[in-house]
Amino acid sequence: MKKLAVLLLFIIVACKQESSKEKKDFTTLFETSNGTETPTYNEVISYYKDLADTYPEISLFEIGTTDIGKPLQLAVFNTNGKTDINKIKNSSKNRILINNGIHPGESDGIDASMLLLRDIVQNDSLKKTYKNSLICVIPVYNIGGALNRNSHTRANQNGPKEYGFRGNARNYDLNRDFIKQDTKNTAAFAEIFHTVNPDVFIDNHVSNGADYQYAITHLFTQHNQLGGKLGEFIEKEMRPEIEQSLAKKDIIITPYVNVWGTTPESGWSQFFDSPRYSTGYTSLFNTLGLMVETHMLKPYKTRVEQTYELLFSALDFSEENSTKIKDLRKKAVNEIINRKTYPVVFTVDKNNPTTLHFKGYEGTFIDSKVTNGKRLFYDRTKPYTKEISYYNNYIPTKEITIPEAYILEQGWYKVVERLQNNKIEFTRFKNDTVLAVETQRIKNFETRNTAYEGHYLHYNTEVTKTENQKIKFSKGDIYIPTNQAGIRYIIETLEAEAVDSFFNWNFFDTILQQKEGYSAYVFEDIAETFLQENPSIKKHFEELLITDENFAKNPQSQLYWIYTKTPHYEKAHKKLPIFKLY
Repeated sequence: MKKLAVLLLFIIVACKQESSKEKKDFTTLFETSNGTETPTYNEVISYYKDLADTYPEISLFEIGTTDIGKPLQLAVFNTNGKTDINKIKNSSKNRILINNGIHPGESDGIDASMLLLRDIVQNDSLKKTYKNSLICVIPVYNIGGALNRNSHTRANQNGPKEYGFRGNARNYDLNRDFIKQDTKNTAAFAEIFHTVNPDVFIDNHVSNGADYQYAITHLFTQHNQLGGKLGEFIEKEMRPEIEQSLAKKDIIITPYVNVWGTTPESGWSQFFDSPRYSTGYTSLFNTLGLMVETHMLKPYKTRVEQTYELLFSALDFSEENSTKIKDLRKKAVNEIINRKTYPVVFTVDKNNPTTLHFKGYEGTFIDSKVTNGKRLFYDRTKPYTKEISYYNNYIPTKEITIPEAYILEQGWYKVVERLQNNKIEFTRFKNDTVLAVETQRIKNFETRNTAYEGHYLHYNTEVTKTENQKIKFSKGDIYIPTNQAGIRYIIETLEAEAVDSFFNWNFFDTILQQKEGYSAYVFEDIAETFLQENPSIKKHFEELLITDENFAKNPQSQLYWIYTKTPHYEKAHKKLPIFKLY
């Protein structure tokens, strides 16, 4: 009798759950508005909470916090039921992470992902299709921007009616923050990323720039930058197969049209997603990255629907190639270490383009009706298909020899925080220790004249190196071995010459300022004595007076040059607090 009562109770509860599923309406605002509107942030999160409450295959987690004070949300689909968040990164299943609303005015992915998860959990066939996948979705990444809702800031965009703002709560563009991690959003993203350890990462955007026939474009992680067999795989298998999948759905797609202020006929280069960008950052941990870029001028309904279809195509490809992708990722670290060298600067290979059959519109420059100049005009009554050159190959222009380890002086705690955020393994010296290492000094660099994402970014950085210098390291200094999963991250941040190094992002700017100096009228006498006592330096100085016209005309520069050769010149000036052990 007792067993019968328990059975009846189970049946009643099950019936109530089924009834709840039937009663709950998961039709989205996008659908009820006929593809013209997108929900508010609170409506999006409410939708995912209801989805997780209704369907056991959906789990919803709060992770970290953001600059607006709210946590990031992570929705996870798992056919087997509720997910243990601590087990995701080691799961044998195919792991996909989809990011939405990094620029909340570009809301296409927000709506497409809501439809995606709903349609999967409401369809037994789809649940079976993706039984080997963990589909992880960040519903809205830039929460502060999403709450700053308006109808005007996307001046060139065709819908939706209202949307969020590009900048976050502190006006950062979050898709420039991944390597420097100035915002709480990005620190929370790093926690999500390393919790999931995705095999494939997809970031949904809307593009600006030229006009053309496509409603959707793609920006895969630049394959030469990704490098090795992973790079070959993304370029020769993943990209073409996803393109072919969309073609079967009658959706035309092309690489992101990286063209500004002119027409695309002369060709363009692939966008180089360095580690400041989402897919550049995720590639540092050997994750295959895909940035979706729908076209701003196409109707919102079309853009969302095509994003939705691309997501399914990417899921299908990832599911079918899961074993191969995991194997490539597993071998990627040793592939890098075995190479011995690592490229830190690339340039476009102008001699090796790919030919695209590009579907565009005739464009001309006509007289402006607003200004007294010319304006670019695309004539949509004149579509064309033309062969154009797409420069999607890059060649390294600077490589470094991979050291056994980097050593960082312990005082640079902001760097240490970011190493910790990104699960970089390191130890601290337990005692003062003397080691023979390579030291580095900043030789040249240029700096942006205007503020860029909270920084005055350096670029074209050059260093001079001194090998086998005996340096005394203090107890607590940080030893960072390169033989670990985060080797790419370590190199890209600690090598000053790398495009998005911590040096270039101003983390070490205090080394650029001298703290001691001299009064010229006093130092003149010291300089005279110094040259008399050091004839080789005096000879070099006299040669410069003959060979360098600018130097010869500048007595202040001459005196300062002598000063830098004397023991009075501070050793820390322009010396990086990063050392390399071979």
